[in-house]
Amino acid sequence: MYAIIRSGGKQYRVAEGDVVRLEKLEAEAGSTVEFPDVLLVSTDEQTYVGRPQVEGARVTGTVAAEGLGKKVLVFKYRAKKQYRRMRGHRQAYSDVHIDQIRVAGETG
Repeated sequence: MYAIIRSGGKQYRVAEGDVVRLEKLEAEAGSTVEFPDVLLVSTDEQTYVGRPQVEGARVTGTVAAEGLGKKVLVFKYRAKKQYRRMRGHRQAYSDVHIDQIRVAGETG
């Protein structure tokens, strides 16, 4: 059983027991989070496709860790104009352990 959820403007394919790295969530490490934006759920017998979300479907998980990703350098340069700009960015993330996928009366 797997599901496709939306979080932080991106879509992720998750299954029970997976650890997924998402953009930073407003939750403490160790707390439970629920993802109501479930776009698709596939079980062994049937596939539920949402328009836009699957009715009654929920994905729950536990925030395992939080941190910052690797530094990404942005370097701007104009030849022969003495123009150079360098900027770095580290994206905050949350690692989420997927605990349960539920869809309209079924649990996975």
